[in-house]
Order: sequence, then C-alpha cells, then structure tokens
Amino acid sequence: MTRFEDIRLIALDLDDTTLRSDGSLSGETCAAIEAAIDAGLEIVIASGRSLHSLPKAVVRIPGIRYAITSNGAAVASLENGERLVSLSLHPDTVHELIAVFGDELLECFVDGQAYCDAGYIADPVRFGCSEAYVDYVKTTRLPVEDMKRFILDNAARLDSVDVLCENVRHRAELWEKALALPGAYITSSSPRLIEISDAEAGKGASLRRLCDILKIPASAVAAFGNGDNDADMLAFAGLGVAMKNATAACIASADLVCGSNDEHGVAQMLYKIIGDKEKQ
Repeated sequence: MTRFEDIRLIALDLDDTTLRSDGSLSGETCAAIEAAIDAGLEIVIASGRSLHSLPKAVVRIPGIRYAITSNGAAVASLENGERLVSLSLHPDTVHELIAVFGDELLECFVDGQAYCDAGYIADPVRFGCSEAYVDYVKTTRLPVEDMKRFILDNAARLDSVDVLCENVRHRAELWEKALALPGAYITSSSPRLIEISDAEAGKGASLRRLCDILKIPASAVAAFGNGDNDADMLAFAGLGVAMKNATAACIASADLVCGSNDEHGVAQMLYKIIGDKEKQ
C-alpha cells in the first residue's frame, strides 16, 4: 500500500463518495479539496456522469484540471474542454445493444452531453428516480422523443448508454444480456443502472491513461469510490479508498475504508494525506 506522503494524484468519484446522499458538496469536503490542491496534489474527478453533467460546485474549484467521465469513456481538460481520451462505442455494438435493450428505458451520452427519454425527464420519480436526484435529471438531460432512433442516428458518437431499470430485480434480469454484448464494458454505479461503454473504457483504465500523460506512477495515486464502477480504479491506485457506504466489490478492491459520504469521509482522509505530506 502506498504511503500517504508519496501520493501525488487523487482521483475522486462523485456520487455517494465526494457528494452527500442528497447530491450536494459539503463545505467540509470542498475545503479539504482546496487544501489538497494548495498542498500540491493533483485532484482528478472520476465519474460515471457525462462531462456536462458534472456538478458546478466541484468543477468550479480552482485547480481541478482533469475529469474522467462516462466511466472512463472520456478524459477531458476542464481548463479548455479538450478531450485527452475519447472511446466511443463501436456502431456494431450500438446496433446489437438496441436489438437487445431497445424497448427498455434508455439514456445516452454524446460528446459529453446527456440525453434521455422525454417522459422520464418530465416525471423522473414515476420511473423510480430518487427524489434527491430529480433536479439533477431535469437540469442535466436533454429530452428525446424517440431514444431508440436517436441512439442509432448517433451510433458513431456515443460515449456510453445507460439502461434505467425499474428496480434491482429488473437489473438482475437484464445483466447477463448486457455482459453478452460484443465490444462493451459493462458496469454499474447504482442498483437501478446498467452502464455500457466501449470495451477499452473503465475508470481504472482511463486513470492509467491520464497518469501516463502526467507521468505519475500508480504508486503515487490514491483513488476514492463507493460503487462497482469504482472497483477497477481502486485496484489500479497505489492507495484505494472505499467509502463505508461502498458496495462489496468496491471494498474488496480497496486498501482502506473511510467514513461514509455523509460523514465527510473523503475530507477526513484528505487531511490525513496532507498532514503526512507536510511532515516530510
């Protein structure tokens, strides 16, 4: 396990990790991120969200330069919007996906913008969305009347496609079908989601790509997460930190477990890392 004082880059998942359960960024966590940046640490967002769905409260923190989005399908500079990594789904995969899931409730990300069925955006709760994320859905998704046609029309430009399942049982029923898709990386950040991107995607894979660009070894990286889609990222990092509220797969990939997202677990760990670095 990497020593705290050797860490140079910290990758932060957002939902239920850096953000509280209501989707907000606490003042305590914001201050800790700012302190980490002031201490010379590279803070990187690593999210299943699309680029334009990232919360302004986070991306506006001065000094956060990079974001891994759409579960690693894209890596972008927050300073100029340039894409350093772009892994679109192969059109053949998209056509197979629609053949299998075309009658399900779908959303997709195109060039960092999220699109979703117009009916879902009009009343997210009716389709099982948590009240805490209604505003997020309504303010970050653009409505589409025919998602199947929209996805096929943009088959060469898709960062990822999500299947919005009714409940946990529904997701379980569809999961094996998703795993059988050719050329696809399948993961989930929520009990209701099946998230589909290119086979070369994944937060861990694109964190490695970004570290290669920045010439930072895995041994100098810490990563924080809570979901199944964070497990490969925590496994890649020299220090993988799972939240107390993390899934079993995420905890199994971690070196440490910290306090939950509602207990400012990220902030507490960041101050420990900063403190050890300042002792050098």
